[in-house]
Amino acid sequence: MIDQSQLIPEFVAGLMDYTLLKPEATRQDVASLISDAQRLNCKAICVSPSMLPIAGRGDSDVGIDSLRVATVAGFPSGKHASLIKAAEARLAVQCGADEVDVVIDVAAAIAEDSNAVLSELMTVREAIPHPVVLKVILESAVLTEQQLRTAVRAAVQAGADYVKTSTGFHPAGGATVEAVRIMADELQSLKCHAPLGMPDAVMQAKGLVGLKASGGIRDWDAAVAMISAGATRLGVSGAQAILDSAPRQ
Repeated sequence: MIDQSQLIPEFVAGLMDYTLLKPEATRQDVASLISDAQRLNCKAICVSPSMLPIAGRGDSDVGIDSLRVATVAGFPSGKHASLIKAAEARLAVQCGADEVDVVIDVAAAIAEDSNAVLSELMTVREAIPHPVVLKVILESAVLTEQQLRTAVRAAVQAGADYVKTSTGFHPAGGATVEAVRIMADELQSLKCHAPLGMPDAVMQAKGLVGLKASGGIRDWDAAVAMISAGATRLGVSGAQAILDSAPRQ
């Protein structure tokens, strides 16, 4: 059970991947995102791979190193050859990404072809071994419960650090509380669901897997509902608005 007393803005901000994946985003937009993420003490920023490397990383005077940098691969459709996804992920890491969110071939998940899902994810995992964090986007809104559970199991077997609900770009929609509950339940059944707030390095050492809810989380109540359902990370594009909508203490 979640300790509701934990769910204060400062703690929730530390679960957020502050995300900017709009095709029209500029480097100035990314600079603004970084500034806001640092001010809010978010966990990470997530940007398109063409926005890497991030200017100032490695410069102690700039302070960007306090933020994790995430990017995406096979985004947003997932209909890329496995080797392309792997190469994109590897290049992103070479350009400074700490984390990669990769989209599976959703058709394979719909067909419950766990071998196909596992094969492509193992190709990506081999390209970006630990300690790089690999998050696997399942596009939960288009999957039945059984399809979603099968995809979660394949992602875990492939060595994912997180399973993630959505790209936020699919017309079927983004994260739902029910999808997060199903994914969390499947992780629990596999005895690998990471506790809320556990550092990624500890998760990896213990073989645990986090759960990222992303897509359509726009206010405090939605964020808290996802966390209460089992999410341990949140992908959001409006961090300030979410935190501003928290109840006043």
